[in-house]
Amino acid sequence: MVTTASTTPAPVATNAPLRGRRSPLASVGLHATLVVASVIAVFPVLWVLLTSLKPPAYATSTDFFKDTTLTNYTNLLNDTPFLTWFANSLLVAGLTTVIGVFVAATTGYAVSRFRFPGKRGLMWTLLITQMFPVAVLIVPIYNIMSSMGLLNQPVGLVITYLTIAVPFCAWMMKGFFDTIPREIDESGQVDGLTPFGTFWRLILPLAKPGIAVTAFYSFVTAWGEVAYASAFMVGDENLTLAGGLQKFVNQYGAQWGPMAAASVLIAVPAALVFLFAQRHLVTGVSAGAVKG
Repeated sequence: MVTTASTTPAPVATNAPLRGRRSPLASVGLHATLVVASVIAVFPVLWVLLTSLKPPAYATSTDFFKDTTLTNYTNLLNDTPFLTWFANSLLVAGLTTVIGVFVAATTGYAVSRFRFPGKRGLMWTLLITQMFPVAVLIVPIYNIMSSMGLLNQPVGLVITYLTIAVPFCAWMMKGFFDTIPREIDESGQVDGLTPFGTFWRLILPLAKPGIAVTAFYSFVTAWGEVAYASAFMVGDENLTLAGGLQKFVNQYGAQWGPMAAASVLIAVPAALVFLFAQRHLVTGVSAGAVKG
């Protein structure tokens, strides 16, 4: 008599733990950690905001909601050259962003697509320039700007910030352009476009995430930089916000209220730029890191 093996599948244990499923204790610990991290991140910003709404008598106290007033803001706008500093910073940051994006995009595209003498040396130069701290570069750049008559001029500050922003952004844009198929360039050449026409009309619209990251980095670099702005610009009518804020602190004391109000107003443009570019930031950073 021939017996056949049973084809009935063996019962699966239902009490086996599901892979990847978090325990309640782990979920509580994760959420508690996120809450603590959020509080730590928001606390300094909230402290500055509340300090800007306090009268001078309570500037260094924890009485945040006692005699709340907008005096610090009105005094800042009416009794100080804050609007002049704001306009100077906006001019410098705007020019740095526009020029930096164009130079970084064209440099990154050229390095990504073309072969030319000195290409490897150019790439190493862009990388090495990021290794020097501000303390080492400030004196030679100061001497160069002085010999060219660019001290106390917005143009000199723009050129200085471009030396910071362009090398990093060019490397990032090069990595982003590497992810765009070369067949698009070839199709542009078949249609009779020049290399620049192909870059401008076909490649650049596909590079919006990378451009958004480049623009954000260039703007923040120029908007929040302190060392070069303090060394290269003098006089209330020429100062940027970085140099102007130092007017509120001296050897005799500090005007915490006006300085907190100025800090809040300074953060507004950077926040707006971030909100405008945020949907492209993750895509641009990750795409730019694919290839080096």
